[in-house]
Amino acid sequence: MRTAGIIAEYNPFHNGHAHQISRVRALGFDAVVCVMSPGVVQRGSLALMPAQVRAEAALSCGADVVLCLPAPYAAASAEAFAAAGVRALSALGCVQALCYGAETPDAAAHMRAAKALLGPAFAGHLREGLAGGLPFAAARQRAAQAVCGEAGGLLASPNDILGVEYCKAILMQKSALQPLALARRGAAHGAPLGGAQAGAAAPAQQTFSSLRAARQAVGFASATALRALAAQHGLAALEPYVPRKALALYLRAQRQGAVLDEKSFSTALLCRLRAGRAQGFAHVRGAGEGLENRLATAVRQACTAEELLELLKTKRYATARLRRFALDAALGVPAALPSLPYLHVLGAGEAGLAVLRKAKRTASLPLSASLAVLEKASPPAAQAAALHAAAEDFAALCLASPRPMGTAYTQKFISPQKG
Repeated sequence: MRTAGIIAEYNPFHNGHAHQISRVRALGFDAVVCVMSPGVVQRGSLALMPAQVRAEAALSCGADVVLCLPAPYAAASAEAFAAAGVRALSALGCVQALCYGAETPDAAAHMRAAKALLGPAFAGHLREGLAGGLPFAAARQRAAQAVCGEAGGLLASPNDILGVEYCKAILMQKSALQPLALARRGAAHGAPLGGAQAGAAAPAQQTFSSLRAARQAVGFASATALRALAAQHGLAALEPYVPRKALALYLRAQRQGAVLDEKSFSTALLCRLRAGRAQGFAHVRGAGEGLENRLATAVRQACTAEELLELLKTKRYATARLRRFALDAALGVPAALPSLPYLHVLGAGEAGLAVLRKAKRTASLPLSASLAVLEKASPPAAQAAALHAAAEDFAALCLASPRPMGTAYTQKFISPQKG
């Protein structure tokens, strides 16, 4: 059985994701394993819906297995996010390829760029740029341009950046995974509805004053645009852009109150941060260069998460990094984390169960659908599981209808919708 892997957030799962899975199958793969973020996501925020809803959507729309990327690795930098996802797929021992969407669908180019970024010359140029006061992203892009011309261009596009990070992780982990870059179809990453297609620059943000205007747009949209549309008009407005089975799950989640409430998130985040101190923030992942003091000062003044970000903003740091630092500080994520210590299965379909049976024999990390079992595997597993469970409890409190603690331990194995 030829098996491909995908690393994703599915926030939410939409037509572009379904198209990607169908493309992977068209390449001759018999099964697709997805490593998916839980209730926290890489941009330093919470997912629109719980992992259970998004995993069931993926399984009902073509995925065969969904693994959960534990929270501290999901809400991390692109480099750490990619490294954990690659480790998960590699550790299964039965996945041959990592498939990902990219603005430049050329895995060989991503691999060349990755090799350049791992070389000593790149590190020297990066230090030089940072010492000169450049923001990290700008310093990295200039350093990449200096050591490998095409690498500089690739680091200008978000999905190409992830592609390069996937290839770096494959090289560093000596993984046997074959990287396969697929052209993104439809909206570019982060593009507004009716905005740029993949590979093109996104225009200024736009909104729709009515559902009718939204539904006149093409059937592919970025997850960013869909979250904005849902905030304006509810999840029913996503109908043109998500598979039918996924929409049914989203509407059920909305009826049950299993949808993110941004005001609750803002209040919960500030509540946790107001109870902290700069000395404690100094031990959080991402701290340094006085950022912990800046956060402690901002927390004293901010009354919303948006105000907090505005007070934190500086030319040196990207907004996403500041969001991640604030979330990490609220959740107590330490500066040092172990490598991904286990494989947490959220669900599988019939073909996926065959993959899991094989993985039971080939996996190099503990594999289970039970977090209670996984946390007993090793001290690093216990640490990762505790951080993950705490993040899921935090996310459960921020839903329209808050859920009790412990959902990471009590969630049931997910099977795909039939029919």
